[in-house]
Amino acid sequence: MFSDNIKSRLTALALAGAALALPVAAMAGVVVKSTGPSSTKYPVGTKVDDNASITLKAGDVITVLTADGTRVIKGAGTFRVGDRPQVATDRFASLTRKRAATRVRTGAVRGETDENPTNPSLWYVDVTRSGTICLYDLATVRLWRPGTPGTSTYRMFNRENGAAVDVTFDDTVMIAALDPARLPIVEGAPYTITGPDNATSAQIDFVLLPEDYEAPDALAEALIAKGCTLQLEALASSLDASAEANGG
Repeated sequence: MFSDNIKSRLTALALAGAALALPVAAMAGVVVKSTGPSSTKYPVGTKVDDNASITLKAGDVITVLTADGTRVIKGAGTFRVGDRPQVATDRFASLTRKRAATRVRTGAVRGETDENPTNPSLWYVDVTRSGTICLYDLATVRLWRPGTPGTSTYRMFNRENGAAVDVTFDDTVMIAALDPARLPIVEGAPYTITGPDNATSAQIDFVLLPEDYEAPDALAEALIAKGCTLQLEALASSLDASAEANGG
C-alpha cells in the first residue's frame, strides 16, 4: 500500500513537471483590415500568432489586433506579427465607452476636421449606413448623424410590424436617443431609417453581444462572428490611425 502511494505521487509529480516543460502557446492576433495584392491571403478575420511571420507584396497594408496592441504592417517584405505593437488604450476606451450622453454638441464629437466628422463611438448608430449593429443593451440605442445641417427629423421603423418613431436632432446636435417605449428594438428584426427628405438612409438590424470585451482583439473577433462589419471597420480605422501616429 505504502509503495503504491509513493508511485502515485511520483507519477503525479512527473506529469506536473512535463506540463511545466511544455512551451507556452503563442498569443494570437486577428486581421481587422487588409488591402493590397495579399488581401485574399490574409482576409479580415484571419488569426495569426504573435511569433508568426507573414510575407507581403508591394502595396499591401494589413492591420492586426492583438492583446498587446495594434500592428500596421506594410509590404513588401517578411515581418514578424508580434514585433512592436502600438498600444492605444485611451483610443480604444473612448471608442467603446458604454456610457454616452443622450445628446452631444457638435464641438464634442467632431472628426479630424469640421467638414469630416466621424462617429465617436462604436455603439452609436449611423443613420446613413446600412448593416448589422452589435450592442450591449438594446434599450439604450443612440442615433448619430454625420453633420449638423440645422434641425432635422429622421424616422425609424420596424419593417416586420410597422412600429415607427420620429427622432429629431436639434440644431448643432449630432446624437439623439431612441425612445425604447415608442420603438422597442428586437434582436434580428429589420429596421429602416429614413431621412428628412423621406429617402431611405439605412437598413439595419441589431445583435446583442453576450459579454463585455475589454481587449481590442477579443472585441474584433466578436464583431466578425456577429457580422457587425461597420463597427469592425470603425474599430480598425481608429486603432490603425493611432498606431500610425505612434510609428506603428
